[in-house]
Amino acid sequence: MGAFIARRLIQAIPVLIGISLLTFVLIYYLPADPARMYAGPSARAETVERIRHELGLDQPFWVQYFRYVGRLLQGDLGFSYRKQIAVTTLILNRLPYTLALIGAGILVELVIGLTVGIASAVGRGRWMDRLGMFIALLGVSTPPFWLGLLLLYWFGYLIPIFPLGGAASPAHLVLPALAAGLGGAAWYARMMRSSMLDVLANDYVRTARGKGARERLVIVRHVLPNALNPIITMAGMDIPWFIGGVVLVERVFNWPGVGRMAVEAIETVDVPLILGTVIFTAVMVVISGILIDVVQSIVDPRIRHFVRSETAH
Repeated sequence: MGAFIARRLIQAIPVLIGISLLTFVLIYYLPADPARMYAGPSARAETVERIRHELGLDQPFWVQYFRYVGRLLQGDLGFSYRKQIAVTTLILNRLPYTLALIGAGILVELVIGLTVGIASAVGRGRWMDRLGMFIALLGVSTPPFWLGLLLLYWFGYLIPIFPLGGAASPAHLVLPALAAGLGGAAWYARMMRSSMLDVLANDYVRTARGKGARERLVIVRHVLPNALNPIITMAGMDIPWFIGGVVLVERVFNWPGVGRMAVEAIETVDVPLILGTVIFTAVMVVISGILIDVVQSIVDPRIRHFVRSETAH
């Protein structure tokens, strides 16, 4: 397993290099001038040129890029132009809030989505199945930011159960997590229902029922372990999606996450902060992909055998 993880990390290096290069190219050819944004709209041309020279922005593209990569290999993500603080420090300060929202959002997705999906599959064709799929359709069709505004209006203003925004207490996390997770819960419900129906049609399930096993035991022992494999994959892929996909939710609830900080960096053309958040997101995607493979190899013996065979070769 250790050799497999090491191989995956080595394979991720070209991906990270490509992402950093592409991001650097896009920022380099932006029509906005980072030096002008840093100096302010009323600064003299001489001041802007001096700042551009001090920041190294007057150097050729490849010089700037390799200089950045050199610092990156030493763990230095640069220094924020606007906030005047190290990018690594900024990201680490926002990271707990991002991880909290990711964890809470995925928990909402899994608890609600899997419960509805299992109930719909077990009661296929009944009122519970139709109601669950109708709710899932509504969840898929609802944009997270609009759902967030509704939740704020209903449970923050009309019925003031939760705070209207911020991140001062655990109660502030409830509404953002619901807004971020309910749409995904609808996808999980549909996927879990489909996956369980496929497994329920297999011969070994009919054999277990024919031997007189209780329906609950058949579901727990034979159906759920096999139906959960696509769910595990989807849950792992939700981690990078949440990092970049809940920016609007963070804005609606004034949640101080990494995604919101990245948008602010783009608005102010804070080049080091833009690059730092992109590289951080890419690393999180790579790590989540490896975690998916590890968890799946633990849950599914067939994948575990494949991982061992790949490591042996």
